[in-house]
Amino acid sequence: MTLTLAPGTRLGPYEIISPLGAGGMGEVYRARDTRLGRDVAVKVLPQHLSANPDIRTRFEREAKTVSSLNHPNICTLFDVGREGDTDYLVMELVEGDTLDARLRRGPLPPADLLRIGRQIADALDRAHRAQVIHRDLKPGNIMLTKSGAKLMDFGLARAVGLAGGPGSGTALTALTHTPTVAQALTAEGTLVGTFQYMAPEQLEGGDADARSDIWALGCVLYEMASGRRPFDGRSQASLIAAILEREPVPLAEAPSGTASVAGAIPAGLGRVIRHCLAKDPDDRIQTAHDVKLQLDGVAEGAGLSVAGTPMPAVGPASTIGPAPIIRKGPNTAWWLMTAGLALAAGLAGALWPRPKVPPPPAVRYLLESVPGLVSMQWPRLSPDGRSLMFTGVDSAGVQRSYVRPADQLASVPVAGTEGVGRAYWSPDGREVAFVVDQKIKRVALGGGAPVIVCSGVGADLSWGSGGQILMDGNATDSLQVVSASGGELKPASRIYREVGEIGSAWPCFLPDGKHFLFIGNRSGNTGSIRLGTLGSLDSKLLGSSDGRVEYAGGGWVLFLRERTLLAQKLDLSAGKLVGEPLTLADEIWIGRADGHFSASASGALAYRTGGGAEQATVIMADREGRPIGEPIFSANGSGFEVSPDGGRLLYCRSEGRQGSGGDIHVFDLERHTDTALTFTRETASSPLWSPDGARFGCAVTTASGATHLHLGSADGLGKPDSLGAGGNGGLLSDWAPGGTDLICWRANSGAYRVPVGGGNIVPLTSLGPKCYQPRQSPDARWFVATVGEGTDYDVFVFSAGQTPGRWQLSQRSSIFPTWTKGGREIIFEEMNSGNLMAVDVEIDGGFRAGAVRKLFRLPSNSFGPGHRSWGVDESGERFFLSVPPPRASTGNIEVLTSLDPLVNRK
Repeated sequence: MTLTLAPGTRLGPYEIISPLGAGGMGEVYRARDTRLGRDVAVKVLPQHLSANPDIRTRFEREAKTVSSLNHPNICTLFDVGREGDTDYLVMELVEGDTLDARLRRGPLPPADLLRIGRQIADALDRAHRAQVIHRDLKPGNIMLTKSGAKLMDFGLARAVGLAGGPGSGTALTALTHTPTVAQALTAEGTLVGTFQYMAPEQLEGGDADARSDIWALGCVLYEMASGRRPFDGRSQASLIAAILEREPVPLAEAPSGTASVAGAIPAGLGRVIRHCLAKDPDDRIQTAHDVKLQLDGVAEGAGLSVAGTPMPAVGPASTIGPAPIIRKGPNTAWWLMTAGLALAAGLAGALWPRPKVPPPPAVRYLLESVPGLVSMQWPRLSPDGRSLMFTGVDSAGVQRSYVRPADQLASVPVAGTEGVGRAYWSPDGREVAFVVDQKIKRVALGGGAPVIVCSGVGADLSWGSGGQILMDGNATDSLQVVSASGGELKPASRIYREVGEIGSAWPCFLPDGKHFLFIGNRSGNTGSIRLGTLGSLDSKLLGSSDGRVEYAGGGWVLFLRERTLLAQKLDLSAGKLVGEPLTLADEIWIGRADGHFSASASGALAYRTGGGAEQATVIMADREGRPIGEPIFSANGSGFEVSPDGGRLLYCRSEGRQGSGGDIHVFDLERHTDTALTFTRETASSPLWSPDGARFGCAVTTASGATHLHLGSADGLGKPDSLGAGGNGGLLSDWAPGGTDLICWRANSGAYRVPVGGGNIVPLTSLGPKCYQPRQSPDARWFVATVGEGTDYDVFVFSAGQTPGRWQLSQRSSIFPTWTKGGREIIFEEMNSGNLMAVDVEIDGGFRAGAVRKLFRLPSNSFGPGHRSWGVDESGERFFLSVPPPRASTGNIEVLTSLDPLVNRK
């Protein structure tokens, strides 16, 4: 962070003298209180906290509580102020060294250990009695002064972390650097460094309480006694697993840099620490006061006096290594000579030219099956290339993100990502962002509750170094952008309909956080590779891809030709690709025009091979979801509609197109023949039967984005008719009883009737503007429809007559309602659970509904949410389901730590 306040700057009565450092919570300065004539520490809060009035108000309220903590071992908060747009804290300026710096020289002697531990416990007890929790107790927040230990940043972790909301303590790790140390501060707040002291309940997303501070105190006591942290790991994931699942090495067995000190650990101290580090908060020592009393007992048993004894003087903060021991007499000259030789050798090493060290060789490794997972896809490399994230499905059908560090064998699930399609790394690799329930969310890898960034419809993101998140939308939407700290989505690109593009997809930021790549969707498999810039809706055409596009370190743009992964150099200043494309890998796993590959800013590459020709299987099932007979046929189908006579199945068949559209087919269930009813490179969707089963209808979206309704003969003969859909985006929902009207809907514009023979559309105003997927009952007296309230959707029944009225059927967010049993039953799909639900209804002489009941859980929807992968006949007894391709194994993900061997081949 750049320090911005010059000496002499005034913040209220405080005059800036010199910078002390910077951390995640702001910039720190030594300042002079001109009223009282004393030096203080002033911390300037970052703009993302100051700009939120709710956060600022609550921060000030909690800061007042912290300022009331009058204790010799708690750093005093003097003031909270605001100068113009700058918010700041004023705290006691503490001269001394941090416990963290002291521990780098090894364990503490028993007397010092028990003295500091007692003082920390006493300070915690005072704060807890005032209902203030520290939440980030660690050696870096403990100062050692001549008068004793001082706890820093007390209670401020909660106050500055309000944006995370309840349960988001882990998001505060970068916000709690020591604000008042009279020394140069380092940006130490790494995830691993902070997580070392977090209690299991914090890592699992729970709220911190006093017992969480007791856990952290146990960690600090252990480190003071052994010189080592109780829990460690080579990565964030392995560290978290250690805290949640393993016990620390007993103190008597812990390796130490100072054996004589470790061997003198007082009897009983290990028991106190063990009781502080109980995994279950209820099993821990419950109060800091009890910890203090038990430490007093340990000291008494060891014959040590620790209460009220001042701390010995400590060295300056720069003293990191062990202090040299200088003995008087003959050894002094020997030590000086040795030191001089060492200094000379160091200078020679610094001045003598060193041979150029070649970069480490590229390493290729394979991530094969993961225990407990039946599917593994969508590899995503962290920005530094050292960790791999992927989407996995376990044996229970739960889909979530997993992280596998390169130096670890275990793949750890990312808490809060249940139901996610794909997750995306933050620029620093500490968090991930994803879309679930039509909301962009972010979550720290160490745990904690996901934080909602904003609401929005889409699936794929890119989190740039400038703090912005790009999001795609539906297949016919442009890109949008939002601040990662929250806000509203705003347009980030435009659709070039004049060249046949119908939408935008697959955003990917470049390292500068300003430029980005994306795909301009076309009706077929091939899309346009485009280069965009934040602040402008225009973009430059770079080339084409048969799937996704991504940027790799070294200036390479990665894209697909069929199933071959290629790389081509980007000349950013000229806005074009240069040189010839280079082949990186063949047989890349593809779904519907995407591509399972990833590259990092460091130049690493990950990809999954296979999956080129997999198709879903269409089966018939009963009301419990059990298959009836053999599978019917194999196809990537959706929108199944059973003919009125029950003998044919109308559906939309997708062959690798963007979105779920394709061509309309009809399958004869008796003769087992499949007939295409549309032949167009445009996108057909939402097929329907006419009431007599002789004709069909569907919506067709052209390359320019315009939507038309097509009607045709169900036997495939004759040329389809075309009706205007009343504007772009209209979708076909029902063919009204009697056959004279089609019922359509358009996002945010409500439902309307379109006469089959042509004529003016008739709005169905009684259903409201947020009405989707309306279907009319067989007696034409009622409508059932999905109604959107915000980003949630419920199924309602409406009166189709003059008397208004509506009845809610669903209990959770639900879509795709349909009538069965002659209007005596309504079936719909729960969005999040994937369950098919049914409710009996009475429609004679008024509307009455019975209890909603679950029928069965649908197979995983390969088209994603918002696309119907099932259908049911009029009897409500036969269901037609799309079952994703079986996975013989989880598949393999191949990782190459550097692209150099592939792009620099002779």
